[in-house]
Amino acid sequence: MPNRLAHETSPYLLQHADNPVDWWPWSEEAFEEARRSDRPVLLSVGYSSCHWCHVMAHESFEDEATADFLNAHFVNVKVDREERPDVDAVYMEAVQAATGQGGWPMTVFLTPEAEPFYFGTYFPPAPRHGMPSFRQVLEGVRSAWTDRRDEVAEVAGKIVRDLAGREISYGGTEAPGEQELAQALLGLTREYDPQRGGFGGAPKFPPSMVIEFLLRHHARTGAEGALQMAQDTGERMARGGIYDQLGGGFARYSVDRDWVVPHFEKMLYDNALLCRVYAHLWRATGSDLARRVALETADFMVRELRTEQGGFASALDADSDDGTGRHVEGAYYVWTPGQLREALGDDDAELAARYFGVTEEGTFEEGASVLQLPQRDEVFEAGRIASVRQRLLERRASRPAPGRDDKVVAAWNGLAIAALAETGAYFDRPDLVEAAVGAADLLVRVHFDDQARLTRTSKDGRAGANAGVLEDYGDVAEGFLALASVTGEGVWLDFAGFLLDHVLARFVDEESGALYDTAADAERLIRRPQDPTDNAVPSGWSAAAGALLGYAAHTGSEPHRRAAERALGVVKALGPRVPRFIGWGLAVAEALLDGPREVAVVGPSLSDEATKTLHRTALLGTAPGAVVAVGAAESDEFPLLADRPLQQGAPAAYVCRNFTCDAPTTDPERLREALSS
Repeated sequence: MPNRLAHETSPYLLQHADNPVDWWPWSEEAFEEARRSDRPVLLSVGYSSCHWCHVMAHESFEDEATADFLNAHFVNVKVDREERPDVDAVYMEAVQAATGQGGWPMTVFLTPEAEPFYFGTYFPPAPRHGMPSFRQVLEGVRSAWTDRRDEVAEVAGKIVRDLAGREISYGGTEAPGEQELAQALLGLTREYDPQRGGFGGAPKFPPSMVIEFLLRHHARTGAEGALQMAQDTGERMARGGIYDQLGGGFARYSVDRDWVVPHFEKMLYDNALLCRVYAHLWRATGSDLARRVALETADFMVRELRTEQGGFASALDADSDDGTGRHVEGAYYVWTPGQLREALGDDDAELAARYFGVTEEGTFEEGASVLQLPQRDEVFEAGRIASVRQRLLERRASRPAPGRDDKVVAAWNGLAIAALAETGAYFDRPDLVEAAVGAADLLVRVHFDDQARLTRTSKDGRAGANAGVLEDYGDVAEGFLALASVTGEGVWLDFAGFLLDHVLARFVDEESGALYDTAADAERLIRRPQDPTDNAVPSGWSAAAGALLGYAAHTGSEPHRRAAERALGVVKALGPRVPRFIGWGLAVAEALLDGPREVAVVGPSLSDEATKTLHRTALLGTAPGAVVAVGAAESDEFPLLADRPLQQGAPAAYVCRNFTCDAPTTDPERLREALSS
């Protein structure tokens, strides 16, 4: 029986379109069918580069007998968590509350009113490791639904009531001050791993937003400890297996504390955030390593994730064909000494093994090693290493490549736009700025409707059916603000303003200043999701606060600034307690404490060399969250350019903060000092 996923835009749903399971996409029609047939709903949530999602699909959803049972007794709904983060968030909260843990694949059983009553994640095809088999779970749920319906209804009702009662403590509407940010730094110092960089134990995730906070805190206060943690973590990750030493770009996380063995999937959001962080690390320190990693990561995104339409695809799979027809995690990336010899010959293979830490016993599975840069004392000839790296990259390109999830997620493209625009500007790479503009154009063309409301995803230039959530509005606005500062094109500031007007009108609770993840006019779920914590990406809450603050600095808009300040109340509450999970919120709070500074650069034209020098100097200023407008004198391209004349016919820069302005300067060195003090 063909299921109903064949016309979806999600690559994850399309992977399941040929299953014998009669899948429905998340829709009112699916729940109507559950009510009509008096069957419970099996909700299965995953994403295309999720390893255990593939495993469970192969073991259970491709199995005819399991599918027959599912089709007879359940209405089966498949959701891509990246397309519907709202659905994922609501039921993940229930799973975590009930079981103490969560993850994907997520398996939830619902009443036809969408109320959850039984939960899990991965279920094996046969009982193991104390887990029941998937078939045992299905039979148990069917039995409860048939024979103990009152009990099911009671459990479902209690869960929904408990979720409704789990309100967030916002900490009021007052933004954090010096004291809270100092406490957050102290908390991070306690969780810091001084031997290996990063925070906490295994598994270790790249703390990109926390590093952004540390860099901004150092810029504002001069705290050397903050800069040291940022630098050391950046270096350890860049030297580890979590970083692709041949092709650039980062894997999702490291399974160990030493950054050696990654979970090999590569996500757009990680690489966008880390590209920007390493560019900022270079800006703060001049580190050659940070410069190389920023550029290689930018090049990886453009080379391997850019779609034909100019947007950026979501992810590359962890798994790929190992050459024998088996799909194996990491097969594309790992090397044995024998494979090095085949690619390089004996002498260069020995050199590569020392340089990249490839051993006979291996650092991964079956004697293979993940490439790292473990050597610090031995000096290697740069030309020979470059040749080795190039030949290994060419040999790797002949291996079966990991699959790519081609859907374009608005929020993650916003993060990529900001990273590519700034990296291109810092390192004189106009091609990277052009790639950022191309992605921004796609978002406006395909993801905006005529009222500038956002669609969350697209694929092959076709918009998906799902409304944008708060992180889409916040991250895309952030990307557009960065693009405006880099290009001098005020239209991107205008587009950011349209998006942030939606945030004020449709996502903010007017009484408390709190933010919701879904719009007031969005589809009603059993709970309106609301999560201020920054995890793999900035929360919608933090992203919106940052973009609102940047837009207010550009325009002087008091409503936008007030909304940002009120939203940061949650950072005052959470920053001192759980700083690792509110990193972007803390970074935004640093910008607020610093002003943020407003920089206007005026010149006879954008192509004038002296104007370009002042503009670049402004972009390289480390003042937290500073906004930059550049244009011709008396231009109406940006509000900050109004009434800013040239100085005795020469290009000039104006720096203001907190309603006070410095004297205009024509000297790049004075501008640099004004943006680093």
